[in-house]
Amino acid sequence: MTRKDPNPIDRHVGSRVRMQRMLAGVSQERLGHALGVTFQQVQKYEKGTNRISASRLQQIANLLEVEVSLFFQGAPSTASLVGAAQTSASEVLDFTLTSEGVQLNRAFVKIKSGQVRRKLVDLAETLAAESDDGNG
Repeated sequence: MTRKDPNPIDRHVGSRVRMQRMLAGVSQERLGHALGVTFQQVQKYEKGTNRISASRLQQIANLLEVEVSLFFQGAPSTASLVGAAQTSASEVLDFTLTSEGVQLNRAFVKIKSGQVRRKLVDLAETLAAESDDGNG
């Protein structure tokens, strides 16, 4: 980690804030206004570039109607900050925070049938394998 790299915990908390904000359908501008900061400051919080103080994190949790502890769930421990698994988890988290990831997750959780969900996973894996083979 270089001097300019965000702390992994700050990045994690920021990404969880972003995920909850997006799930709530709240724009960065609207959250910033409610917090009394600019949307650029919200962006910095979400990227982990600027740390979120405890009081500000509580304010965000209240605005998004979640518990503060939600922002720390799955946070990397010191031991897990090194290794390939962290990169893989980071890639998954990065995707889930895109608009497509949020849309996909929202639609997927609405499917009640486990069998249908399994078929969608199988389809996605097949499409990914074909893409890897250069057939897609």
